[in-house]
Amino acid sequence: MDKNKNSQIGFPTSPQPEIVEEITHYTHSKHPLIKVDSPELFTCAGCKEYGAGKRFSCQQCAFQLHDFCTSSPPVLENHPLHGQHQLVFNSKPKQGISWPKCDVCDKSTKGFTFRCRACSFQMHPCCAKLSTEMNFPVHPHILKLLPPVNTAASGTDSGILCSKCKRRRSGRIYRCNVCGYHLHAVCAKDLINGLHANGISPPEKPTFGKTTRIASQMVIKFVGGFVDGVGNGVGEYLVDSITGGRRGRRSRMENN
Repeated sequence: MDKNKNSQIGFPTSPQPEIVEEITHYTHSKHPLIKVDSPELFTCAGCKEYGAGKRFSCQQCAFQLHDFCTSSPPVLENHPLHGQHQLVFNSKPKQGISWPKCDVCDKSTKGFTFRCRACSFQMHPCCAKLSTEMNFPVHPHILKLLPPVNTAASGTDSGILCSKCKRRRSGRIYRCNVCGYHLHAVCAKDLINGLHANGISPPEKPTFGKTTRIASQMVIKFVGGFVDGVGNGVGEYLVDSITGGRRGRRSRMENN
């Protein structure tokens, strides 16, 4: 990796990094990457997660990396979130039927990952920058990371309400022992990846209900086009069956 000067990046268990301004990264060796600071939202080509602010960007194409993703060390020893085993950096996620989940934020790991070879623990590079005790700009007191809670067995999210996002969700959570303030680890990440500093809320995925409605609308449109080929009677019957008879009920109400 070519190094020059400009920024400082580090992980809890890594040596102090050198200051760099331009690099050649092995994941994008055909073009150099320049250190930039832009308030725009981007998706890191390494970890596949959102970011804003500081990043390394290719000036010839759309390739961009978090600053901390470019400096991910090959191994993390005695990391505060998983000190019992060595964590090895992987540039590609595990292959499987679904994306494996990060053991810190509980979001899918689709790219760069620190993974334990002795057990199933894994986490994003951004999560690797978290520790058991941290000062966050959203709260005046030190926040301590609570022990992990196994919510997968019950199929429910954590019952603790986050003081920042006002939601209950799975994943690790920080707590203030002074006033009871709680902060999800996934929300704490926004204080590291630049989203909070640039006033950006991470885009939310569609909820199950919304996704189901969209899928139903697509099926109905398909069947609607199928009506011309099979005749109005059969086509209307299929559409009415998919919509649960809503069309028929609405027509009867209008006639009454």
